[in-house]
Amino acid sequence: MSGNFEDLETSARKSAVIQERMSLVSSHMYKQFLEYQQSNANTAVLYDKMVENMALTVEYLKQSFTSRGIPTENIYYEYDKQRHLALLNILWHSISFFANMKDNPKALHREKDSPLFTGRIIAIKGTCPELAHGYNDEIEQKLLDLEVASLYVPADKSAKAIIKIRHLGNQEFYINQMEAPREFLLKVVETICGGGNYHKEGSRVTISI
Repeated sequence: MSGNFEDLETSARKSAVIQERMSLVSSHMYKQFLEYQQSNANTAVLYDKMVENMALTVEYLKQSFTSRGIPTENIYYEYDKQRHLALLNILWHSISFFANMKDNPKALHREKDSPLFTGRIIAIKGTCPELAHGYNDEIEQKLLDLEVASLYVPADKSAKAIIKIRHLGNQEFYINQMEAPREFLLKVVETICGGGNYHKEGSRVTISI
């Protein structure tokens, strides 16, 4: 009889330990989930505002190039709201903006603070046709290889958004979320269109004379 009582007592202790530990885990994951939901919602709002600025950008560029006698049929934008995918074409430059809104919570590493859970809008040079077939790890890696800059959007609407530009060593630029859609778009356009494309050359061969 005492053996059964001891077994019940041991089982109760194990159950209490599991309950306590899993309560901590569930509380931690619940906080992450709330931040994930809110940062995604904020990212969707900022993305729509960025596309509104994209329309204004295209309109201004068309006016500017028309006044210089340059055809403008290659200046346009396309927006797939369902897939959170936008394409901006400026003459010979193509720029794609993608927001992954169906992923699990992702955070930015902070040196002195807790990881910051954010949504993310990735800008790439060119296009990524594979996105038409869905988003996965392989496509994510291709996007990162083509990445020009990213906009990270936190859950707290009053917190600053973060712009990282790849060729500047991922230096972080903090900006309030009201201005972020416009500034991110403009920085990406300036980065890509402010440069140029080099002619391709074969390997140099020394010729004896």
